Amino acid sequence: MKRLLIVAHAPSPNTRRLRDAAARGARHPDIDAVEVVVKAPFDAAPEDIRSCDAILLGTTENLGYMSGALKDFFDRSYYPVLEEKQGLPCALYVRAGHDGTGTRRAVEGIVTGLRWRWVQEPLILRGEWQEEFIEQVEELGLYLAAGLEAGVL
Repeated sequence: MKRLLIVAHAPSPNTRRLRDAAARGARHPDIDAVEVVVKAPFDAAPEDIRSCDAILLGTTENLGYMSGALKDFFDRSYYPVLEEKQGLPCALYVRAGHDGTGTRRAVEGIVTGLRWRWVQEPLILRGEWQEEFIEQVEELGLYLAAGLEAGVL
């Protein structure tokens, strides 16, 4: 059994809908061999990274940067997992009120340092809320779990 870890900052009803959509996609009924673990950044720890086979990160854009909660997760986890989780398949979605560029760049910088492997282009959900965001994040969760189950990640 493979494990997909979803670490998502969800401070509002809509961002909780995004987190839940990611989990729903990853838990698609056609996927049998992937356990999905969903944690808030403050609740996730290096042990969670060590025990996963892929990670999906979700954050809001806060002042052109990732959420403080996701930054805290990286601060606590970076060095403890640096050597042992290189190559970890990862993906990202950003709920961006503006353009999400700074948020994406910040997360990409940390992921590059960790030597994790992007398996999907970061999904930037820009501007005013759109219901299509839910479907996009659900598909992202589905694709990650399906790829993990198929052994292509």
